[in-house]
Amino acid sequence: MTLLADEVFMDPARLNEDYDARATVGVDGFAKEMARYRSQSEKMKQAYGLHFDITYCQKSGQALDIYGPTVNGNGPLLPVFLFIHGGYWRALSKEDSAMMAGTLAANGIATVVIDYPLAPAAGIGDIVHAVRSAVAFIWRRGHEFGLDPQRISLGGSSAGGHLLATLLAPGWHAAFGVPTDVVKFAFPISGLFELAPLMKTPVQAWLALSDTSVADYSPMRHIPAPGCPITVAWAEGDPPGFKRQSEAFAALYKAAGAETDLLEVPHCNHFDVLMEWADPTSLLSRMLISGIFRNL
Repeated sequence: MTLLADEVFMDPARLNEDYDARATVGVDGFAKEMARYRSQSEKMKQAYGLHFDITYCQKSGQALDIYGPTVNGNGPLLPVFLFIHGGYWRALSKEDSAMMAGTLAANGIATVVIDYPLAPAAGIGDIVHAVRSAVAFIWRRGHEFGLDPQRISLGGSSAGGHLLATLLAPGWHAAFGVPTDVVKFAFPISGLFELAPLMKTPVQAWLALSDTSVADYSPMRHIPAPGCPITVAWAEGDPPGFKRQSEAFAALYKAAGAETDLLEVPHCNHFDVLMEWADPTSLLSRMLISGIFRNL
């Protein structure tokens, strides 16, 4: 049991406030940020889209898109950045998630964005199975699309940060036919790493967590020893719960022996922080590119 799990004993009103990201920007602000996600992703599709709607998981029927510089059929395979969107496990899609594709393409890196089954139709176990299947697909078949399965890095925002961390956990690789070091670098932003507090928030209404699923899919309880290098980031304007979770996860991850960097991104909220990756000159972009190449 982690200390964050003890948050279930906090005042429910405060707990809800600490994990309510939308409240930090308001209804209009949230709509504006989502429109920016979609608009920037559409621009990236037009400029850098290579392959669309490739089914990666037969069980769930979920698909992925690939962005990047044009690949010569006889040229070298590209390093891969696989991004997992947020949306509290119930919203958004790959159509909202390619904002970083231009930044990475300019540096010779392919971007893969994925859909995954959403709650409440899908449980947390189904969602985790899907994202693990996405990594396994890139490992097995990435070369068919010009992607280097030996150079896979991960990114994820909010709930996507949680799903990213389940890919760093030990114990799942053999069942999916991938090596334990399949992920070379990870960069979660405003992630969630201990699910227990969410059982006492409105999230429980659509995620329907149980004690078993919390134990199985809380990355704080499944720290690899050691894991791949990681940069854990969050926004200055994030709700307190997201900050606590990022700091606590990073501390455990580092204590297990992995190279771990932390970053609080100033002047950003839970949503617009992700758009920093659309700016190739931003600190967040420079840290991402440096992390990808430093650890390949």
